[in-house]
Amino acid sequence: MGIFGRKNDDASEAPAPSADLAALTGDYTIDPAHSTLGFTARHAMVTNVKGKFTDFTGELHLDGTDPSASTASLDVVMDSIDTGSPDRDGHLKSADFFKTDEFPSMTFRSTKAESLGGEEYRLTGDLTILGTTRPLTIDLEFNGAAKDPFGNERVGFEGRAEILRSEWGVTWNAALETGGVLVSDKIKLNFDISAIKKG
Repeated sequence: MGIFGRKNDDASEAPAPSADLAALTGDYTIDPAHSTLGFTARHAMVTNVKGKFTDFTGELHLDGTDPSASTASLDVVMDSIDTGSPDRDGHLKSADFFKTDEFPSMTFRSTKAESLGGEEYRLTGDLTILGTTRPLTIDLEFNGAAKDPFGNERVGFEGRAEILRSEWGVTWNAALETGGVLVSDKIKLNFDISAIKKG
């Protein structure tokens, strides 16, 4: 059994939660100063452009007694997109891509959690971009729990997912003379999350 779920829905076959796991039960706030929400897109068919969002808030509820009841939510400020190029960031904020004046945020709300064995988990939820909501599946690895020097109880996760941006209405592109397109439809998402337990 793990934090985000269990393999078998039959409680009689599921092992009892460990004391350590039960101790993690509670509500957590994602710490943006020690977390990263990143993405990678193929550019011009030959290289990867990496970026991140720098302004976001999120909440976790971890249930060590019934891990499948654990939940996660995330709200991202789209104007905080950062690819290391102000011109490119401006284009991504424009009507060609994210229309941040009209749609200032991107949200994720979990709907299901399950264990894949060991420290691997899968979180399914609703991702909303440009007012369109579609399911997203995130594969997660639990990195552990610790108390930091300031007395905060922390948990850590790494996550990865892939989306086709066109499914959320992000369709701008340009054809290349050599064939193919300027920006890939497939976008890889990566998460490195540190969350602090609420008092």
